[in-house]
Amino acid sequence: MERLSTPQLLPGMVVAEDVLSYDRKLILSQGTKLTDNLITKLDLYGVLTVYVEKASTKADTAAEADTPDISYFERIQHSPVFKKFKADYELNVDSFQDALNNMVERNIELDVNTLLQNTLDMIADGKGQIGILDMLQNLREYDDSTFTHSMNVGLICNVMAGWLKFSPEEVELATACGLFHDVGKLMIPHAIITKPGKLDTEEFALMQKHPITGYQMLQAQDVDDHIRNAALMHHERNDGSGYPMRLTGDQIDDPYARMVAIADVYEAMTAARVYRGPLCPFRAIEILEQDGLQKYDTKFLLTFMENVVNTYLQNRCRLSDGQQGEIIYINRDKLSRPMVKCGETYINLAERPDLTIEELL
Repeated sequence: MERLSTPQLLPGMVVAEDVLSYDRKLILSQGTKLTDNLITKLDLYGVLTVYVEKASTKADTAAEADTPDISYFERIQHSPVFKKFKADYELNVDSFQDALNNMVERNIELDVNTLLQNTLDMIADGKGQIGILDMLQNLREYDDSTFTHSMNVGLICNVMAGWLKFSPEEVELATACGLFHDVGKLMIPHAIITKPGKLDTEEFALMQKHPITGYQMLQAQDVDDHIRNAALMHHERNDGSGYPMRLTGDQIDDPYARMVAIADVYEAMTAARVYRGPLCPFRAIEILEQDGLQKYDTKFLLTFMENVVNTYLQNRCRLSDGQQGEIIYINRDKLSRPMVKCGETYINLAERPDLTIEELL
Protein backbone atom coordinates (compact mmCIF):
# COMPACT_ATOMS: atom_id res chain seq x y z
CA MET A 1 0.00 0.00 0.00
CA GLU A 2 1.19 3.52 -0.77
CA ARG A 3 -0.24 7.01 -0.40
CA LEU A 4 -0.51 9.15 -3.53
CA SER A 5 -1.66 12.72 -4.01
CA THR A 6 -4.83 13.01 -6.07
CA PRO A 7 -3.04 14.33 -9.20
CA GLN A 8 -0.87 11.18 -9.11
CA LEU A 9 -3.83 8.81 -9.34
CA LEU A 10 -4.38 6.88 -12.55
CA PRO A 11 -7.36 4.88 -13.83
CA GLY A 12 -7.02 1.22 -12.85
CA MET A 13 -5.50 1.81 -9.42
CA VAL A 14 -7.31 0.13 -6.50
CA VAL A 15 -8.25 2.05 -3.35
CA ALA A 16 -6.58 0.45 -0.30
CA GLU A 17 -8.54 2.27 2.43
CA ASP A 18 -11.95 3.95 2.58
CA VAL A 19 -11.81 7.54 1.32
CA LEU A 20 -13.77 9.94 3.52
CA SER A 21 -14.78 13.56 3.06
CA TYR A 22 -13.85 16.21 5.60
CA ASP A 23 -17.20 15.67 7.34
CA ARG A 24 -16.42 11.92 7.55
CA LYS A 25 -18.83 10.82 4.81
CA LEU A 26 -17.80 7.89 2.63
CA ILE A 27 -16.67 8.88 -0.86
CA LEU A 28 -15.03 5.65 -2.07
CA SER A 29 -14.88 2.23 -0.42
CA GLN A 30 -11.78 0.10 0.02
CA GLY A 31 -11.26 -2.09 -3.03
CA THR A 32 -12.78 0.38 -5.49
CA LYS A 33 -11.03 0.40 -8.87
CA LEU A 34 -10.46 3.99 -9.93
CA THR A 35 -11.90 5.34 -13.18
CA ASP A 36 -11.66 8.71 -14.89
CA ASN A 37 -14.96 9.80 -13.33
CA LEU A 38 -14.03 8.66 -9.82
CA ILE A 39 -10.72 10.55 -9.91
CA THR A 40 -12.64 13.64 -11.02
CA LYS A 41 -15.03 13.07 -8.11
CA LEU A 42 -12.07 13.10 -5.70
CA ASP A 43 -10.98 16.43 -7.17
CA LEU A 44 -14.46 17.85 -6.64
CA TYR A 45 -14.44 16.76 -2.99
CA GLY A 46 -11.01 18.31 -2.44
CA VAL A 47 -9.39 15.00 -1.47
CA LEU A 48 -5.62 15.53 -1.28
CA THR A 49 -4.30 11.99 -0.87
CA VAL A 50 -5.52 8.41 -1.30
CA TYR A 51 -4.06 5.07 -0.23
CA VAL A 52 -3.86 2.63 -3.16
CA GLU A 53 -2.63 -0.93 -3.57
CA LYS A 54 0.95 -0.95 -4.80
CA ALA A 55 0.30 -3.61 -7.41
CA SER A 56 -2.31 -1.40 -9.05
CA THR A 57 0.22 1.32 -9.79
CA LYS A 58 1.92 -0.92 -12.30
CA ALA A 59 0.80 -0.88 -15.91
CA ASP A 60 -0.75 -4.04 -17.24
CA THR A 61 1.74 -4.81 -19.96
CA ALA A 62 4.18 -7.66 -19.52
CA ALA A 63 7.19 -5.42 -19.93
CA GLU A 64 5.99 -3.10 -17.16
CA ALA A 65 5.14 -6.04 -14.91
CA ASP A 66 8.86 -6.87 -14.92
CA THR A 67 9.72 -3.42 -13.52
CA PRO A 68 9.63 -3.78 -9.71
CA ASP A 69 9.98 -0.07 -8.80
CA ILE A 70 8.32 1.86 -11.56
CA SER A 71 8.39 5.59 -10.77
CA TYR A 72 5.51 8.02 -10.75
CA PHE A 73 6.74 9.68 -13.94
CA GLU A 74 7.10 6.28 -15.62
CA ARG A 75 3.51 5.51 -14.65
CA ILE A 76 2.43 8.78 -16.25
CA GLN A 77 4.30 7.98 -19.46
CA HIS A 78 2.54 4.62 -19.71
CA SER A 79 -0.93 5.97 -18.94
CA PRO A 80 -3.59 6.34 -21.67
CA VAL A 81 -4.29 9.91 -20.53
CA PHE A 82 -0.70 10.98 -21.10
CA LYS A 83 -0.41 9.14 -24.41
CA LYS A 84 -3.46 10.99 -25.70
CA PHE A 85 -2.15 14.29 -24.34
CA LYS A 86 1.19 13.70 -26.06
CA ALA A 87 -0.46 12.94 -29.40
CA ASP A 88 -2.71 16.02 -29.12
CA TYR A 89 0.26 18.13 -28.06
CA GLU A 90 2.27 17.10 -31.12
CA LEU A 91 -0.64 17.91 -33.45
CA ASN A 92 -1.25 21.26 -31.77
CA VAL A 93 2.41 22.29 -31.94
CA ASP A 94 2.45 21.44 -35.66
CA SER A 95 -0.74 23.44 -36.29
CA PHE A 96 0.56 26.32 -34.17
CA GLN A 97 3.85 26.35 -36.09
CA ASP A 98 2.08 26.29 -39.46
CA ALA A 99 -0.22 29.15 -38.45
CA LEU A 100 2.59 31.38 -37.19
CA ASN A 101 4.78 30.66 -40.20
CA ASN A 102 1.86 31.44 -42.54
CA MET A 103 1.38 34.74 -40.75
CA VAL A 104 5.05 35.67 -41.19
CA GLU A 105 5.78 34.23 -44.63
CA ARG A 106 2.42 34.51 -46.43
CA ASN A 107 0.72 37.32 -44.52
CA ILE A 108 -2.22 35.04 -43.63
CA GLU A 109 -4.32 36.33 -40.76
CA LEU A 110 -3.81 34.51 -37.47
CA ASP A 111 -6.82 32.45 -36.40
CA VAL A 112 -6.40 33.09 -32.70
CA ASN A 113 -9.72 31.57 -31.64
CA THR A 114 -9.08 28.21 -33.34
CA LEU A 115 -5.52 27.91 -32.02
CA LEU A 116 -6.69 28.81 -28.52
CA GLN A 117 -9.59 26.36 -28.66
CA ASN A 118 -7.25 23.55 -29.77
CA THR A 119 -5.16 24.19 -26.68
CA LEU A 120 -8.16 24.40 -24.35
CA ASP A 121 -9.55 21.12 -25.74
CA MET A 122 -6.21 19.43 -25.08
CA ILE A 123 -6.29 20.61 -21.46
CA ALA A 124 -9.93 19.60 -20.94
CA ASP A 125 -9.28 16.03 -22.11
CA GLY A 126 -6.88 15.37 -19.25
CA LYS A 127 -8.51 17.49 -16.55
CA GLY A 128 -8.86 15.77 -13.19
CA GLN A 129 -6.43 13.01 -14.16
CA ILE A 130 -2.80 14.08 -14.33
CA GLY A 131 -1.72 17.66 -13.73
CA ILE A 132 -0.58 19.78 -16.68
CA LEU A 133 2.77 20.45 -14.98
CA ASP A 134 3.31 16.70 -14.62
CA MET A 135 2.40 16.25 -18.30
CA LEU A 136 4.91 18.91 -19.34
CA GLN A 137 7.58 17.38 -17.11
CA ASN A 138 7.24 14.24 -19.25
CA LEU A 139 7.52 16.10 -22.57
CA ARG A 140 11.02 17.41 -21.98
CA GLU A 141 12.55 15.40 -24.83
CA TYR A 142 11.10 17.90 -27.29
CA ASP A 143 13.36 20.50 -28.89
CA ASP A 144 13.18 23.90 -27.26
CA SER A 145 11.72 25.67 -30.27
CA THR A 146 9.81 28.92 -30.10
CA PHE A 147 6.67 26.92 -30.84
CA THR A 148 6.97 24.32 -28.06
CA HIS A 149 8.10 26.99 -25.59
CA SER A 150 5.10 29.17 -26.44
CA MET A 151 2.70 26.24 -26.18
CA ASN A 152 4.13 25.34 -22.78
CA VAL A 153 3.91 28.93 -21.51
CA GLY A 154 0.28 29.03 -22.63
CA LEU A 155 -0.43 25.82 -20.69
CA ILE A 156 1.35 27.12 -17.58
CA CYS A 157 -0.61 30.40 -17.78
CA ASN A 158 -3.81 28.37 -17.96
CA VAL A 159 -2.87 26.51 -14.78
CA MET A 160 -1.74 29.69 -13.01
CA ALA A 161 -4.97 31.52 -13.88
CA GLY A 162 -6.89 28.63 -12.32
CA TRP A 163 -4.81 28.88 -9.14
CA LEU A 164 -5.57 32.62 -9.04
CA LYS A 165 -9.34 31.89 -9.28
CA PHE A 166 -9.79 33.75 -12.57
CA SER A 167 -13.11 33.56 -14.38
CA PRO A 168 -13.35 31.13 -17.35
CA GLU A 169 -13.04 34.06 -19.77
CA GLU A 170 -9.95 35.36 -17.95
CA VAL A 171 -8.39 31.88 -17.95
CA GLU A 172 -8.84 31.69 -21.72
CA LEU A 173 -7.30 35.14 -22.21
CA ALA A 174 -4.35 34.24 -19.96
CA THR A 175 -3.80 31.09 -22.03
CA ALA A 176 -3.83 33.11 -25.27
CA CYS A 177 -1.38 35.63 -23.82
CA GLY A 178 1.03 32.79 -23.10
CA LEU A 179 0.56 31.18 -26.50
CA PHE A 180 1.41 34.30 -28.50
CA HIS A 181 3.91 36.06 -26.21
CA ASP A 182 6.99 35.10 -28.23
CA VAL A 183 5.87 35.66 -31.83
CA GLY A 184 8.58 38.29 -32.25
CA LYS A 185 11.24 35.58 -32.07
CA LEU A 186 10.11 34.35 -35.48
CA MET A 187 11.91 37.35 -36.97
CA ILE A 188 15.23 36.49 -35.27
CA PRO A 189 17.70 34.15 -37.04
CA HIS A 190 17.41 30.58 -35.76
CA ALA A 191 21.19 30.43 -35.17
CA ILE A 192 20.89 33.20 -32.58
CA ILE A 193 17.85 31.65 -30.87
CA THR A 194 19.68 28.32 -30.43
CA LYS A 195 23.23 29.59 -29.87
CA PRO A 196 24.77 27.52 -27.04
CA GLY A 197 27.20 30.20 -25.88
CA LYS A 198 26.83 33.78 -24.74
CA LEU A 199 25.36 36.19 -27.30
CA ASP A 200 27.67 38.96 -28.50
CA THR A 201 26.61 42.61 -28.18
CA GLU A 202 24.99 42.78 -31.61
CA GLU A 203 23.16 39.47 -31.19
CA PHE A 204 21.91 40.44 -27.74
CA ALA A 205 20.62 43.79 -29.02
CA LEU A 206 18.73 41.96 -31.78
CA MET A 207 17.29 39.47 -29.28
CA GLN A 208 16.08 42.32 -27.06
CA LYS A 209 14.02 43.68 -29.93
CA HIS A 210 11.75 40.63 -30.16
CA PRO A 211 9.10 41.98 -27.71
CA ILE A 212 8.66 45.14 -29.80
CA THR A 213 8.67 43.10 -33.00
CA GLY A 214 6.03 40.76 -31.58
CA TYR A 215 3.86 43.67 -30.52
CA GLN A 216 4.09 45.18 -34.00
CA MET A 217 3.23 41.84 -35.62
CA LEU A 218 0.15 41.46 -33.42
CA GLN A 219 -0.96 45.02 -34.18
CA ALA A 220 -2.01 43.74 -37.60
CA GLN A 221 -4.01 40.88 -36.06
CA ASP A 222 -7.48 40.79 -34.52
CA VAL A 223 -6.39 40.09 -30.94
CA ASP A 224 -7.11 41.48 -27.49
CA ASP A 225 -4.86 44.33 -26.32
CA HIS A 226 -3.70 42.18 -23.38
CA ILE A 227 -2.24 39.66 -25.86
CA ARG A 228 -0.28 42.43 -27.58
CA ASN A 229 0.89 43.78 -24.23
CA ALA A 230 2.02 40.32 -23.09
CA ALA A 231 4.19 40.08 -26.21
CA LEU A 232 5.59 43.56 -25.53
CA MET A 233 6.09 43.36 -21.76
CA HIS A 234 6.88 39.75 -20.83
CA HIS A 235 10.56 40.62 -20.28
CA GLU A 236 9.83 43.71 -18.20
CA ARG A 237 10.52 43.45 -14.46
CA ASN A 238 9.00 45.23 -11.46
CA ASP A 239 12.35 46.73 -10.44
CA GLY A 240 12.98 48.20 -13.90
CA SER A 241 15.72 45.71 -14.79
CA GLY A 242 13.83 44.22 -17.76
CA TYR A 243 13.57 45.18 -21.41
CA PRO A 244 12.77 46.64 -23.91
CA MET A 245 11.37 49.72 -22.14
CA ARG A 246 12.63 49.35 -18.54
CA LEU A 247 9.08 49.51 -17.20
CA THR A 248 8.46 49.24 -13.46
CA GLY A 249 5.62 48.04 -11.24
CA ASP A 250 2.25 49.44 -12.29
CA GLN A 251 3.51 50.22 -15.80
CA ILE A 252 3.45 46.50 -16.63
CA ASP A 253 0.07 45.23 -17.87
CA ASP A 254 -1.85 43.72 -14.97
CA PRO A 255 -2.49 40.83 -14.68
CA TYR A 256 -1.63 39.14 -17.95
CA ALA A 257 1.87 40.37 -18.87
CA ARG A 258 2.90 39.87 -15.24
CA MET A 259 1.67 36.27 -15.31
CA VAL A 260 3.34 35.53 -18.64
CA ALA A 261 6.64 36.87 -17.29
CA ILE A 262 6.57 34.26 -14.50
CA ALA A 263 5.39 31.40 -16.71
CA ASP A 264 7.99 32.30 -19.34
CA VAL A 265 10.96 32.21 -17.00
CA TYR A 266 9.77 29.06 -15.18
CA GLU A 267 9.28 27.20 -18.46
CA ALA A 268 12.69 28.35 -19.66
CA MET A 269 14.38 27.06 -16.50
CA THR A 270 12.63 23.68 -16.43
CA ALA A 271 13.07 22.95 -20.15
CA ALA A 272 16.16 21.33 -21.64
CA ARG A 273 18.60 23.64 -23.40
CA VAL A 274 21.31 23.00 -25.96
CA TYR A 275 23.85 23.65 -23.18
CA ARG A 276 22.17 21.87 -20.23
CA GLY A 277 19.39 19.55 -19.21
CA PRO A 278 16.15 20.73 -17.59
CA LEU A 279 16.32 22.06 -14.06
CA CYS A 280 14.38 20.26 -11.35
CA PRO A 281 11.25 22.29 -10.46
CA PHE A 282 12.54 22.74 -6.90
CA ARG A 283 15.78 24.24 -8.23
CA ALA A 284 13.75 26.62 -10.38
CA ILE A 285 11.65 27.62 -7.36
CA GLU A 286 14.84 28.19 -5.34
CA ILE A 287 16.09 30.61 -7.99
CA LEU A 288 12.74 32.42 -8.01
CA GLU A 289 12.80 32.65 -4.19
CA GLN A 290 16.29 34.16 -4.27
CA ASP A 291 15.93 36.54 -7.20
CA GLY A 292 12.27 36.81 -8.14
CA LEU A 293 10.45 38.64 -5.35
CA GLN A 294 11.78 42.04 -6.45
CA LYS A 295 11.40 41.34 -10.15
CA TYR A 296 7.92 39.82 -10.44
CA ASP A 297 4.48 40.62 -9.10
CA THR A 298 4.73 39.23 -5.55
CA LYS A 299 1.10 38.09 -5.30
CA PHE A 300 1.28 36.13 -8.53
CA LEU A 301 4.75 34.74 -7.85
CA LEU A 302 3.97 33.47 -4.35
CA THR A 303 0.74 31.83 -5.49
CA PHE A 304 2.58 30.22 -8.38
CA MET A 305 5.49 28.91 -6.30
CA GLU A 306 3.28 27.54 -3.52
CA ASN A 307 1.10 25.65 -5.95
CA VAL A 308 4.04 24.29 -7.96
CA VAL A 309 5.74 22.77 -4.91
CA ASN A 310 2.43 21.43 -3.57
CA THR A 311 2.02 19.63 -6.91
CA TYR A 312 5.04 17.49 -5.98
CA LEU A 313 4.08 16.77 -2.37
CA GLN A 314 4.42 13.01 -1.74
CA ASN A 315 6.49 12.62 -4.88
CA ARG A 316 9.69 10.61 -4.71
CA CYS A 317 12.93 12.45 -5.37
CA ARG A 318 16.70 12.04 -5.42
CA LEU A 319 18.83 14.34 -3.29
CA SER A 320 22.19 15.78 -4.31
CA ASP A 321 24.02 13.20 -2.17
CA GLY A 322 22.29 10.31 -3.96
CA GLN A 323 19.70 9.47 -1.30
CA GLN A 324 16.16 8.79 -2.50
CA GLY A 325 13.06 9.62 -0.52
CA GLU A 326 9.55 11.06 -0.46
CA ILE A 327 8.65 14.75 -0.17
CA ILE A 328 6.36 14.76 2.86
CA TYR A 329 6.14 18.39 4.02
CA ILE A 330 6.45 21.81 2.37
CA ASN A 331 8.14 24.56 4.39
CA ARG A 332 6.03 27.66 3.74
CA ASP A 333 8.90 30.06 4.47
CA LYS A 334 11.33 28.08 2.28
CA LEU A 335 9.27 26.51 -0.48
CA SER A 336 12.21 25.08 -2.41
CA ARG A 337 13.49 23.15 0.61
CA PRO A 338 10.83 20.71 1.88
CA MET A 339 11.14 17.85 4.34
CA VAL A 340 12.07 14.54 2.71
CA LYS A 341 11.70 11.08 4.25
CA CYS A 342 14.57 8.78 3.22
CA GLY A 343 13.90 5.35 4.65
CA GLU A 344 13.37 5.97 8.37
CA THR A 345 15.25 9.27 8.32
CA TYR A 346 13.54 12.66 8.04
CA ILE A 347 15.65 15.32 6.34
CA ASN A 348 14.51 18.94 6.65
CA LEU A 349 16.21 20.60 3.70
CA ALA A 350 15.51 24.02 5.22
CA GLU A 351 18.11 23.07 7.84
CA ARG A 352 20.47 21.33 5.41
CA PRO A 353 21.93 23.94 3.00
CA ASP A 354 24.41 21.30 1.83
CA LEU A 355 21.62 19.21 0.25
CA THR A 356 19.20 19.94 -2.59
CA ILE A 357 16.56 18.02 -4.54
CA GLU A 358 18.41 16.91 -7.64
CA GLU A 359 15.61 15.13 -9.50
CA LEU A 360 11.97 14.11 -9.18
CA LEU A 361 11.38 10.38 -9.64
